[in-house]
Amino acid sequence: MDRYLLNRTFEELTVGDRQATRGRTVTEADIVNWCALTGDWFVLHTDRVVAEQSPFRQRIAPGLMVLAYATGLGVPADSPNIIANYGSERVRYPRPTLIGDTIHLEVEVTEKKERDAGSGVVTLRWDVLNQNGETVCASSLQVLVARERKRS
Repeated sequence: MDRYLLNRTFEELTVGDRQATRGRTVTEADIVNWCALTGDWFVLHTDRVVAEQSPFRQRIAPGLMVLAYATGLGVPADSPNIIANYGSERVRYPRPTLIGDTIHLEVEVTEKKERDAGSGVVTLRWDVLNQNGETVCASSLQVLVARERKRS
């Protein structure tokens, strides 16, 4: 079976299927580039002096950046079965992601619903963990996935 869950068709996915991805280290350059691209110059991401006086004691990565990086870790670029991102039900950041943290994505199929003859909605536990096994982003993602075509 393919290492990416999201390369599978709706029928090939089973509630309980899991995947852990490779890791990726978050760098200062990542944060600066994200802030430049999005305009999110919040001081806890960009001002060392202010961040050192915060409860985190250092700069932290933007949460949405961490969630976006999860997509890069868990979504195959050429999946023939992903139709669309169907949405997220919840996103939480229980711990900060720090410069130098190595994150990876843990995915689990938690629910499947048939949508129509060509697709189904797959709900995934879509959690990002750091190198210490601590969850830094917990979310529930829904993906519209292609169904197998019936052969005539």
